[in-house]
Amino acid sequence: MFDPTTPIKVIARKDISDALRDRFILIVTSFLAIAALVSLVTGAISLSVDVTAYEEARAMLVQLGRDPTTLAAPNFFPLKLLRGAIEQIEIIGAVLGILAGFRAASSERGRQTLALIMTRPLKKWQFLAGKFVAAIALLGGSLLAVFVLGLVLLAATSGVGIGFGDVGRVLLVWAMATIYAATFFVMSFTLSLWMKNTGNALLVAFVIWLLLVLVAPQIGDTMDPDNQVAGGVFRQLQVPRDEEARIRASYGTFEMIRTGIEAVSLTKHFERFSFAVLGIKDSYAGNPLGPILVEKKGEIFWIIFSFLGLTILMFALPLKSNRLTKE
Repeated sequence: MFDPTTPIKVIARKDISDALRDRFILIVTSFLAIAALVSLVTGAISLSVDVTAYEEARAMLVQLGRDPTTLAAPNFFPLKLLRGAIEQIEIIGAVLGILAGFRAASSERGRQTLALIMTRPLKKWQFLAGKFVAAIALLGGSLLAVFVLGLVLLAATSGVGIGFGDVGRVLLVWAMATIYAATFFVMSFTLSLWMKNTGNALLVAFVIWLLLVLVAPQIGDTMDPDNQVAGGVFRQLQVPRDEEARIRASYGTFEMIRTGIEAVSLTKHFERFSFAVLGIKDSYAGNPLGPILVEKKGEIFWIIFSFLGLTILMFALPLKSNRLTKE
C-alpha cells in the first residue's frame, strides 16, 4: 500500500540536502552564533569575576576561623547572560526564516522544476508539507546549535553550574524560538510561491520583517515614559501610586495606541516570553517556571496562533504551477 508520507519524506530530505550543500543555512547560522556568543562571553567573564570574588571572601573567612555561612551567598543567574542571544535570534533568526522560505520556493522556480514536480502523482499538500518539514528541521537544528554552544560556553566561562532546570528552560525557549523563526519561513515561502516575481516576494517579506521586528517594538518602547528613565520615571520622581494611576489615566488613549503597536509585533511577544522564562527580567529571576508559564500564556498563544494561522493559509492558497513556470 502506498504510504502518503513517502513523498513528504523524499521532498524534505532533498530540501535539507540542497540547503546544506549550498551552505546557506550554515553561513547564516554561523553569523547568528558569533553574534550571540560574543555578547555572552563578555557577560560570562564579568560573572566569573563576581563568583571568584565571593569564593575568595568565603575562603578568607574560613582562614580566620569564622563561620563561612555568615557570608550570604549572592544569587547568580547565569541564564540572564543569554539576553544577547535572544536579541540576536529576534533579528537574525527571523532573517534566517525569511531566507529559508525564499530559498525553498525559488530553488524550484529558478530551475523550472515546480511544474514538473506537480505533474507527478503528488498532491499539493504533500509538496508543501515536505518543504515545511525540511524547514522546521533546518531552523530547529540551527537554533539548537546556537543554544547548545551558548550553554557550553556559559558553563565553561562563568564559573556557575548549569542545572537540569536551567537546561529545561533553555529547551523551552528553543522550541518557541523555532516556532518564531518558522513563522517567518511560512510567510516568506507563501509569498515566494504565490507572487509572480520571487524578488518582489523577498522584498515584501523584508518590509514586513522591518515593521514587525525593528519598527514596532522600538516604537512601543520609545513611547513608554517609564522606559526613558532607569527604574521608571514615576519611581525616580517618587510619585505616589494613587497619583501615578491618575496621571496614567489622563493619557489612556496614548497608552492604548502604544500597547496596540507592541501587540502587533510577534518579536515583542517572543522577547517577553523568553526574558521571563530565562529570568532575564529581574522580576522573574529565581521564580518557579509554572507560574511564569501561566502568566505568559498570552505570549505563548500569540506566537503559536500566528504560526498556525500562516501555516493554514499556506496550505489553503491554490498552487498554480503553470503560472509559476516562468519568472
